[in-house]
Amino acid sequence: MAFTGNFMCTSFKSELMTATHDFTNGTGNTFKLALYDNNASFTAATTAYTATDEVSGTGYSAGGGTLTNVTPTTSGTTAFTDFADLTFSSATITARGALIYNDTAAGDPSVVVLDFGSDKSSSAGDFTIVFPTADASDAIIRIA
Repeated sequence: MAFTGNFMCTSFKSELMTATHDFTNGTGNTFKLALYDNNASFTAATTAYTATDEVSGTGYSAGGGTLTNVTPTTSGTTAFTDFADLTFSSATITARGALIYNDTAAGDPSVVVLDFGSDKSSSAGDFTIVFPTADASDAIIRIA
């Protein structure tokens, strides 16, 4: 098994300190979600998008789908942001996990590795990534 959990990429944490990533809704960077099969090898050490082991099939294009940012906010001592759900329509694909990356920044730096826990498939139907609630406990990106 190549995916071993969900990770906020270590390089992403460092790049926050250099203002590489701008999550401002509507005016910030463009973030994408690419889907991968179980041959992909991603960990917290993943630093950038790669097409290696990316899924292919009807309804999915290399590079993945563009995400819509939720405006970053805070609750207590936690800052967080999230994304609107993403649907690949009329898709025939099988994916084991995903990589969220910054498509605007040089080198397409990675943000988060997502492990689906098992292969997920669609056959000429919608393949939807449902993001958790955008709050301090559940948002996909949280800094406490």
